[in-house]
Amino acid sequence: MKCNVGKVDRAIRIIIGLAIIVLGIVFQSWLGLIGIIPLLTGLIRWCPLYIPFKISTDKKKVE
Repeated sequence: MKCNVGKVDRAIRIIIGLAIIVLGIVFQSWLGLIGIIPLLTGLIRWCPLYIPFKISTDKKKVE
């Protein structure tokens, strides 16, 4: 599995994921679980939605 999420993209995903999770806890909503998706894609640096569109924000990738 090649990384397709760059540094800036990764930071944004982690921040947004954590924010959604915190909001879910504050408002006592199960919808906060949606924050797990951007958090995990940021942590593992791989996004499955980027594959069909051949998108990569990782600068290290050379094609």
